[in-house]
Amino acid sequence: MQVTPYRGSCRTASPVSPVAYHDRMARADDAQQTAAGTALATALDRIGDRWSPQVVAALLAGPLRYGELQAGVAGIAPNILADRLRRLEADGLIVASAYAERPPRFEYRLTAEGRALAGALRLLADWGARHGGADGRDHEILRHAACGTALEARWYCPTCGDVVAVDATDETRRL
Repeated sequence: MQVTPYRGSCRTASPVSPVAYHDRMARADDAQQTAAGTALATALDRIGDRWSPQVVAALLAGPLRYGELQAGVAGIAPNILADRLRRLEADGLIVASAYAERPPRFEYRLTAEGRALAGALRLLADWGARHGGADGRDHEILRHAACGTALEARWYCPTCGDVVAVDATDETRRL
C-alpha cells in the first residue's frame, strides 16, 4: 500500500508526518512520467483505493440506497462508505438523488463516466479469479453463457480489424 503526503487538511496517521489515505496522490515527478504512466496514474488517483472500485461495481447493477450499498460492499465501515460516496460524486462517477428530506436520504447511481468503468472492473475481477491470491479460494472466471467457455479480453482495432497483442508496445501509441 502506498501512502503519500496529503495536500490539505486531514486526520493524520502520526503527529510527525501528515498522511492522506484517500486523496489524489502527490508525485514529485509528475512532469517526467510517460504518457502511459500519466494515464494510469490519473485512473488510480480516481479509483485506486481499496473501496472505490467495489462501490462502483456494486452500482453497476443499478441505483442503490446507502444501506443497500453498505450490505453490497462487505466489510466497509460507514464512515469510509460515506467518504467514498462523496469522493466519487465529486469526481463525477456517481450522482446522488435525494428521496427523503427529513432525514436526508439519498439514492446513488453511476453516471455515464462511472458506467464506462464496467469493462475495466470486469477485467480486474477476471484477473483476480485467474491468478488468485493468498486467500486460497477459487473464484469463478467469466464464461460465455451460451457455451460455457472462459472469456478472453483482447485489444481490437475497429478500423482495420486487427487484434493487437497486449505486450505489443511498438504497435500501439497514445495521441
